Amino acid sequence: MKIKCPKCNESAVLSPDFSVVKCGHCNFDMSYGEYVKYIAHKDAKYSDILGDYTGSTEGETAGSLDEWD
Repeated sequence: MKIKCPKCNESAVLSPDFSVVKCGHCNFDMSYGEYVKYIAHKDAKYSDILGDYTGSTEGETAGSLDEWD
């Protein structure tokens, strides 16, 4: 699968088993989990995806709509 390389913005390849991201243009090579963290820290618009990689959210609430505004 083709995805955007966070280092050079060219096309990178995500392995079929979603384990590795590699870019032939700049030699970027990283596990998919690390890639997700990398882009989330690099670009604020992706920071919400880090929630998928955090530990348990047991005991936490999502808040009300008023708190989300």
